[in-house]
Amino acid sequence: MSLVNYIDAAQQYFDDLVIKATDDELFAGGYLRGHFDLAVGYAQVEELNLEIDELNETVEKSLVKAYRNGELNEEDKALVVRLWDEVKALA
Repeated sequence: MSLVNYIDAAQQYFDDLVIKATDDELFAGGYLRGHFDLAVGYAQVEELNLEIDELNETVEKSLVKAYRNGELNEEDKALVVRLWDEVKALA
C-alpha cells in the first residue's frame, strides 16, 4: 500500500467513526486524528518522503509525549491505543 492510500484509508476510518462510534470513541478518534493529521501535515510542509512505518512512528512519538504530559486519563488512553492499532492495521 502506498503512503497516500494509507492516509486516505485512515481519513476514511476517522470519518466512519462519526457514524458508528460511541461518544468516548468519538473523542478518542478525534484526538488521534489530530495527532495523525499533524504528522501528515508536517511531512507535507517539509516535503518529506516518508514510508508508512515512518509516519506511524511520528504519530506514536507524538502520542507518547501527550501521554507523558497527562493529556488523557487511562480510559481515554486505552481507547486511543485501540483505535490507533486499528488505523495501523489498515496499512
